[in-house]
Amino acid sequence: MKRLLLVPAVAFAAALPWLVDDYTTATLARLLVLGLVGVSVALLTGVTGLPTLGQTAPFAAGAYAAAQLGLHDVANEPVRLLAAAGVGAAFALLTAPLVVYARGVIVLMITLAIGELAITVASRWKSVTGGTDGLIAAPTLDTDRARYLYTLAVVVVLVALVLLALRSPAGLLLRASRDDEARMRASGHPVTAYLTGAYAAAGGIAGVGGALLVTTQQYVSPADFSFDTAALLLLGVVIGGAGSMLGAAAGTAFVFAARDWLSGLLPGHAPLLLGALFVVTAYLLPRGVAGFDWRRLGRAARAASPGAMRRRNQEA
Repeated sequence: MKRLLLVPAVAFAAALPWLVDDYTTATLARLLVLGLVGVSVALLTGVTGLPTLGQTAPFAAGAYAAAQLGLHDVANEPVRLLAAAGVGAAFALLTAPLVVYARGVIVLMITLAIGELAITVASRWKSVTGGTDGLIAAPTLDTDRARYLYTLAVVVVLVALVLLALRSPAGLLLRASRDDEARMRASGHPVTAYLTGAYAAAGGIAGVGGALLVTTQQYVSPADFSFDTAALLLLGVVIGGAGSMLGAAAGTAFVFAARDWLSGLLPGHAPLLLGALFVVTAYLLPRGVAGFDWRRLGRAARAASPGAMRRRNQEA
């Protein structure tokens, strides 16, 4: 039933550019990009058990790869996407030995260090990244509407592929490795290889997000990949539900939209309010919104209705 609701949801999303102005369309395109990166965070945090604060690193690698291709007159968007995915996955493979052998909080610290080092390199490698001034990419699509629809199409296809992969034997092996790693190793499964493959795949997804970021805003700088971005990505995944790719994407988009809205409404207080939201969500919805048993809530509401109470009194 839930999957059937996705069709009208995607159709409504595709119609949005004709219902809102260009600024809102551009903002929605950026939220789609961040939602896709949130999926890569959820793939690691919820499926493999490797919570990460470092997905901004392959996100940045993919963005700068796409921007450099744009500067060298490569205007073909699919080529940029493939290049960005490859660079993001390659970056993840290079750093995987530092991550896949660690667990828990140690993974968070290692990935945070990787993310911060990547941003430091991006800030100082001016010949490639433009330093703190960033890079301006030549537009390949003429209008905000076209950029939004292109981004939506890529995100929908990629998320659908991730969902299919997680329903395959590979996805089951990843979840089994997360739930009982010792048993998986004892039965002869190469758990480290599984985790490395998932880490590389998440890096490739984040790299595609970087290419789409360049497409949507036609500019990229280290500020796009700061620690704030990494923290909000993880926060959005926790709120949406780390075990649900769709919940993680929606939660990430919600958090960044709320950050931008609160920053204009209550300047200087947005981090405090988002932190409070994180604490409340962690206590009340430990599995996120997507993992909450809404049917149980409905049953409780029906049980507390006046009609149900009258029936119980009559039976008593």
